[in-house]
Amino acid sequence: MNALELRWYRTWTDLGLPQPAPALLAQLLARYREPHRAYHTVQHLEECFALLDELRPLAHAFAVIELAIWYHDAVYWPRRTDNEEASADVARTDLAAAGAPSPLVEAVTAMILATAHQTTPPPGDTELLIDIDLAILGAEPARFAEYERQIRKEYSWVPGILFRRKRAEVLKNFLARPQIYRTSLLHTRLEARARRNLVATVA
Repeated sequence: MNALELRWYRTWTDLGLPQPAPALLAQLLARYREPHRAYHTVQHLEECFALLDELRPLAHAFAVIELAIWYHDAVYWPRRTDNEEASADVARTDLAAAGAPSPLVEAVTAMILATAHQTTPPPGDTELLIDIDLAILGAEPARFAEYERQIRKEYSWVPGILFRRKRAEVLKNFLARPQIYRTSLLHTRLEARARRNLVATVA
């Protein structure tokens, strides 16, 4: 059993839930390995988990955040505008089938919906999850450049001029925020570099 599999089963144990059937993890990982994905992949999952582990002292309900990360990109199709809603539906279905209590299901799905990055997340664990999901914006230049290439590949069907215009709009929206990262630790660590990365990309 590899590290990712061990994490999956530990998450369910930490939440006091019965161990899921092995097929459930296989189905979820198959989603993250779909051929049309380049960024929203197992690599992204592993990067999120690595940062979550580092920030464990900031988490109130660590395993709840962990489960939200597992499912937050369960559905990802670049042509869709409801990926977060669809991902939340997958989580809701799987958790309900496993007998998870309603408050846990609602907490996880609310976190997943927040990863649409359309509204200000509530303070606490959701805020931490959102900062982890956006940490790529403040990555070292080489990783950020790789990320941009991965996003372009996911949108390879979009003509270059249109892609650059739409991509700039998305990134400018982040630049327009008073702060990209809301947890003080990640704001201190990543805010300045994220803004440099974004400015260089939209220039």
